[in-house]
Amino acid sequence: MIDEFAKEYLHSDLREVREALVWKLDGLSEADIRRPLTASGTNLLGLVKHLTLSESRYFGEVFGRPFPEPMPRWDDVAARGSDMRATEQESREDIVGRYRRVWAHSDATISSLAVDSPGHVPWWPRPDVMLFNVLVHVLTETCRHAGHADILREQIDGATGVSPGRAR
Repeated sequence: MIDEFAKEYLHSDLREVREALVWKLDGLSEADIRRPLTASGTNLLGLVKHLTLSESRYFGEVFGRPFPEPMPRWDDVAARGSDMRATEQESREDIVGRYRRVWAHSDATISSLAVDSPGHVPWWPRPDVMLFNVLVHVLTETCRHAGHADILREQIDGATGVSPGRAR
């Protein structure tokens, strides 16, 4: 019983944080969502693109359920870092739409597997994992980047908050 509770709790939090991250783009121009605001070049649209690739790997490849659209593989050295920046050919709609399709794919994986279902993360030092490990990791990673998005959005126009009903 605790397993299903834990799985649903983590999954629910993941859904909320995903929406908060995408909401950070609302009302901003193309220039603002692409504008690098840190020395590393971090920008709002790049965070969404990065999480799209990351989540597609973790709830796709790790459990033998690859996301059906072409995505760079984890071991594609030439593609490293390209997920953090949107190209001029990639629109906001393209990137957010792909992120939402990844959510649907991830949600199907999470819903169909038991929390102790085995997976394999070849890029981790201890690669044999369970769905629970991946849920915690992806939630943590998404929260981390949502925090980055909070700071970037505040730098752009001073807006803060986690959702339209909870904006400050």
